[in-house]
Amino acid sequence: MISPAPESIEANLPPVIAGAVEARLLTAAEDDVLGRLWKKDPTVFGPADQPEVANRLGWLDIADRLKPEAADLAAFADEVRGDGIRDVVVLGMGGSSLAPEVFRRSFGSAEGFPALHVLDSTDAQAVKDVEAVTDPGATLYVVATKSGGTIETLSAFAHFHALQPDGRHFVAITDPGSKLVDLAQEHGFRRTFLNDENIGGRYSALSYFGLVPAALSGVDVAAVLQGAEIAAAACRPLDTQIGTVGLWLGATLGELAAHGRDKLTFLIDPPLDSWALWVEQLVAESTGKTNPHPDASDKPTGILPVADEPLGAVESYGADRVFVHVRNGDEGSDGTHDARLRELAAAGHPTIIAHYSAADAPTALGQLFFTAEFATAIAGWVLGINPFDQPNVQEAKDNTAKALEARTPAQADAHDHELQELLRDAGPPSYVAIMGYVAPSEAFDEAISELRAAIRDTTQSTTTFGYGPRFLHSTGQLHKGGPKHGRFLQLFHAAPEDVEIPGQDYSFEVLKAAQAIGDLETLRSHGLPAERITLGDDPVAAVRHLTERVRALIA
Repeated sequence: MISPAPESIEANLPPVIAGAVEARLLTAAEDDVLGRLWKKDPTVFGPADQPEVANRLGWLDIADRLKPEAADLAAFADEVRGDGIRDVVVLGMGGSSLAPEVFRRSFGSAEGFPALHVLDSTDAQAVKDVEAVTDPGATLYVVATKSGGTIETLSAFAHFHALQPDGRHFVAITDPGSKLVDLAQEHGFRRTFLNDENIGGRYSALSYFGLVPAALSGVDVAAVLQGAEIAAAACRPLDTQIGTVGLWLGATLGELAAHGRDKLTFLIDPPLDSWALWVEQLVAESTGKTNPHPDASDKPTGILPVADEPLGAVESYGADRVFVHVRNGDEGSDGTHDARLRELAAAGHPTIIAHYSAADAPTALGQLFFTAEFATAIAGWVLGINPFDQPNVQEAKDNTAKALEARTPAQADAHDHELQELLRDAGPPSYVAIMGYVAPSEAFDEAISELRAAIRDTTQSTTTFGYGPRFLHSTGQLHKGGPKHGRFLQLFHAAPEDVEIPGQDYSFEVLKAAQAIGDLETLRSHGLPAERITLGDDPVAAVRHLTERVRALIA
């Protein structure tokens, strides 16, 4: 059955889902959900005094408020490159790093602008990789943290400030009153951008956290903001609520999850395919939790976003999937996704297609950012949860601190029978989350894709992958707070050479090890199955060997 989706979206939903969506849209109209949300009414998501709602709605109109700043950001970028800066390195984590990473991968750097790099890892090799391609004398470091106290970001700052003590080579992006404001003043940073404190990290793509790095690399941020304004207009109340893009999409994703279709699988055409990395955090951290209200069920809920899973045959997927194709209508689609979407729809899987034009990719990306934020908030309303808090993220941070202080020994590696028990019957609604504490690389990504395909094709289990510690600030919330369907495989690789952190009695590798141990212990304390594999000297070869081992164990 074709659902009455907005004109910009093609959707094929099973009749029971389409009916539930239509009923939900009627409820939204009766309760004036759109009108109240645009008025920033926190009671859309529960009691008026619920923490992290009323002070988390600044993203709704940030594009309007920052559009006048676009010229200033462009002028700042011209100033920086005029001073001979050839590289910009973002030191951030989660919501402070993922939007810049999407801008970097989508657009690179415009001619004459600095190359953009994003460091959101505590792996010592990842730190050295950035060092190897940048000259501290020609680099601007963007220190980005909402709280001002993120351990990964401040550790990276300490390292690079030791290499480049001139504060003019540093920029801060943070909330007013954070510790980073004082740090920037103390060290004479070139500039401090004070972000709207009423915006949470994962909703900050269209704020300074996303736009400053984008502008420094030559992205047309005015076009990005214009796209966000276009998307916002399509999410405002209309005569017919069904035609409102954000409401329809959020209601649909929420109802799909409520009916067991909670594995939100993205197929995204280039050049905006890296957008999946950002939306993965947005959806997972916003929806993976338990409804806290006294009159609600205490059953955990959530939508598991699935990014970069290799495309499989129709029979590789279970009845817990929904597929979203973000389609480049100009030149990005080679027909592979189109044909497979038709096959999946014919097999009964819900499919949603959203179109964009690569001819104006910055505008399209702005539209995607805002539409996803709005739809995710609406999905939270459907699921009866607060989409703006992250109650389980702090738990992993606390366990990291304990492991760091105690220098907790590493956990033992899984034997064959433990791997077999973890994976053999991991069919729907289970998912397998692979968590890599290793330096990011394209070669490692390719090897992980093979491992994911082997697990999915044999078990029909959804697979995800995230680099640690980045995922701790995003999908980690859903891992611990969402439905207890996850099975977790931690891959750990010790960098061949460690890097000290100035002012601390621990190094980057010690910090990374503590984060991995803390995460594993947190998962197990929630009764979740979690195993660890230590990779050898060559992590890519080790993952390929593990893939063959897994195939033999679960065949």
